[in-house]
Amino acid sequence: MDIKITTLAGADAGKVKLSEEIFGLDPREDILQRVVRWQLAKKQQGTHKTKGRAEISRTGAKMYKQKGTGRARHSSARAPQFRGGGKAHGPVVRSHEHDLPKKVRALGLKHALSAKAKASNLIIIDDLALGEAKTKLLLTNFEKLGLTNALLIGGAELDQNFKRAATNIPNIDVLPIQGINVYDILRRGTLVLSKAAVEALEERFK
Repeated sequence: MDIKITTLAGADAGKVKLSEEIFGLDPREDILQRVVRWQLAKKQQGTHKTKGRAEISRTGAKMYKQKGTGRARHSSARAPQFRGGGKAHGPVVRSHEHDLPKKVRALGLKHALSAKAKASNLIIIDDLALGEAKTKLLLTNFEKLGLTNALLIGGAELDQNFKRAATNIPNIDVLPIQGINVYDILRRGTLVLSKAAVEALEERFK
């Protein structure tokens, strides 16, 4: 698969041949869903917590005598049915993580990349670098490329001027190649890869 390379200013910078095994697959929604679910579960904090009846600071004395009142038989006021009592079956601090095979994770990334390529939402830029960290300058370049909602993936080391300039732009994410993931690819409209990122991806899946 041949795709043209552009500069950040929108000029033509040649072509690059993309691997069919990475960018030419027929995207499968089930695999993408599994990987996204795994990512979000891993990201979830799991710090939600309510107090059970054993943790409530309240008297444990019997509320009233067992017999003769005509009322139901109750003991502790910490029971869940009473106001101020413990919560029955409430959430506890736990990890929401679950396992997903490495091969499925790798396949998910390939399918996410292929989905962007198939939808013509993939742009290759020769280098994500700026001479000075000016957001206004970067916005001008993005207008030429038609980028309003995009994920930009650079090489192993991001250009600091580019990173700083892009920080204040809404709906624009910038990541090094090590941080590429299925969820961020799918949540943005356009995927922008640098030449260094393409080379790193093909090396990774070789």
